[in-house]
Amino acid sequence: MNILVVTDKLILGGAEMYFCKLENQLQHPNISFYYAAGSGELYKKIKHKDKFSEISRKEHFQNINKLRKWITDKQIDIVHANSLRMVLYCIAVRKFTKQKFKIVYTKHNVTVLEEKNPFVFAHLLNKFVERIITVSEYEKNNLVKAGIKPGKITTIYNGVDLKQFTFHQKEKGDTFNVGILARLSEEKNHELFIKIADQLRHIPNIMFYIAGDGPEKEKIKEMIQTLNLSQKIKMVGAVQNPESFIKDMDLLILTSHREVFPMVILEAMAVGTPIISINRGGIGEAIIENKTGFLINEHSVEDFCNKILDIESNEEIRNQFIENALRKVQTEFSLEQMVGNTLKEYENCS
Repeated sequence: MNILVVTDKLILGGAEMYFCKLENQLQHPNISFYYAAGSGELYKKIKHKDKFSEISRKEHFQNINKLRKWITDKQIDIVHANSLRMVLYCIAVRKFTKQKFKIVYTKHNVTVLEEKNPFVFAHLLNKFVERIITVSEYEKNNLVKAGIKPGKITTIYNGVDLKQFTFHQKEKGDTFNVGILARLSEEKNHELFIKIADQLRHIPNIMFYIAGDGPEKEKIKEMIQTLNLSQKIKMVGAVQNPESFIKDMDLLILTSHREVFPMVILEAMAVGTPIISINRGGIGEAIIENKTGFLINEHSVEDFCNKILDIESNEEIRNQFIENALRKVQTEFSLEQMVGNTLKEYENCS
């Protein structure tokens, strides 16, 4: 069997890291794997460059033609698409060339099509996609509600590489470091993070760190300066080794407007950094309230601040969260489980 795994681009992001993990880890004695993606900084993580082909991030017709050629030349049986755009490319290839191959789609985020025209979205997936992988039960339930056939859908949780994200026993320092690691974009809601820091500005030992890059960078920087928080909040930019940043934090928080299942939560659980997160998407499948972390139901500055102070002042709570979270990530969210379950999906599809 021959399988082609495709994604839009190789920028720093959850879907892109998922692609790299599959590229690094997938192996099977009876399957040949090939890969294609747009350019980006994660290209350096690609291990099997002889099996990798680059596609354009803009030239759609060129990409469709490239896919058609690869599928024909490599006698591809399954294309594993990691974005809706890749699904549409595959549908075009199959429809206009009569190539016989199956489509597996991993749905990482909320798409524009399902928001604007859910009927068309459901029709395309029901008619043309053989298997759909969701990264949370929350997202699986959403697809079923949208009219996707339940029998097509399997939840396979993102897996964290426990060799890369190794557990780190924290020692109490002079400062208590609170961090956020996310793309600097509107949906990640850094504005709330800054308001939380502003509310806690009177506590000198609590410091705040923003890691990541993105379109909201200048707006975030301006807000920090306007509130005179430059000594309270540090922007560290894009991080090439997220495990180092997460280990340096005493607490990680998520403030997003919406999420499906953010990988950074599992990474924090693995290295031993407690988490406070907004309760959105499938986050509650990893963070069990008051057991593996704190969940906040509304975007309340006061609620986040109270929980930050609880964790900062109570070593027993911190250690309980760290221990429970590590156990959960080891038993339910390992990279080996993700890869093994993905291979089973390919076999079910063949």
